[in-house]
Amino acid sequence: MFGLIADDRLPEYLQAVASRDTTAMRSLMDRLLADGADPVTVLTDVIAAVQRDNGERWQRGEWTIAEEHAATAMAVAATTAISRHVRRVPPTRGRVLVACAEREWHALPAMIIDCALRSDGWDSILMGAATSPVRLNQYLQDYGPEAVAVSCSVLGSLPATRRFIEASTAAGVPIVVGGPAFGRDDVRAKALGATAWAADAQDALVAVATLPAVVPPAAPLPPRAVSEQADLEHDHRRIVDVLASTWSVTAERLLGPADADVAFDALNQLLHAVSAVLLTGDSRPVPETAAWILDVVIPRGLDPAVVGELAVAASAALQTYPLARAIIDTHFTDIL
Repeated sequence: MFGLIADDRLPEYLQAVASRDTTAMRSLMDRLLADGADPVTVLTDVIAAVQRDNGERWQRGEWTIAEEHAATAMAVAATTAISRHVRRVPPTRGRVLVACAEREWHALPAMIIDCALRSDGWDSILMGAATSPVRLNQYLQDYGPEAVAVSCSVLGSLPATRRFIEASTAAGVPIVVGGPAFGRDDVRAKALGATAWAADAQDALVAVATLPAVVPPAAPLPPRAVSEQADLEHDHRRIVDVLASTWSVTAERLLGPADADVAFDALNQLLHAVSAVLLTGDSRPVPETAAWILDVVIPRGLDPAVVGELAVAASAALQTYPLARAIIDTHFTDIL
């Protein structure tokens, strides 16, 4: 995965990340590009790949959240350096709006897509993290783009991404979506009405280049599932509080202060996963989230049985949400 700079420069990149040396990072990016490295390959095979590894370090309990955030800041510095390089050349193709869905604060993936598109000649406009549908609508009117590209890393942002899809396609503008929240194929993207799905920045270049000029409005989602998902979103905080009082990990404070937020994050992620299933019909987010919770709690010294306990607690907490409860009862243990 690190083939591009598998010589003496990979250790140099990792050292810059470890030392939090932004000057060294910018210098390394400048030298890579000056030596003829492809910007998109650097973005996908180096920056994004190392960033995924950093996230796994946190998941295994090897890094604190502060260490992961510091590494992300270095990846942002590297991407910014590449962006300066590719923006020296005027764009030769149409305009693309690049955004993160509302509630999506992971800005780096969108930065990478924006940078990749610009390197391919597109006049890309990066709207940044947590873009609201209202702001997207304004940009659609002001700039008349050929396409919209949306990054969605967390399941909790899928409902907002659906609103982006509705806004973009209502204006006739095709929309490409991608990111971990969409999984490893286009099932969720198609279900939400996106024009295309991209697995990474390389894939996004192909997708944007082959989009139709105009698209019809996205088809409505199943009304019963949409209604229950809206109810879940409205009651999200209350349900989390119920789960926190019944799941032993949170009720008995089984994790230390440094990891206290991890347990509450697990509760939030599980409810977001249920919402994702309701909106897309793809059952995989729930067992995948259960497996993620297992991977988080075991390295932190907890009994794996606490994950099964959470399934029971979630089923009870969702007793007035029949579709959501059925999703938990049917799919929570699919890949455990």
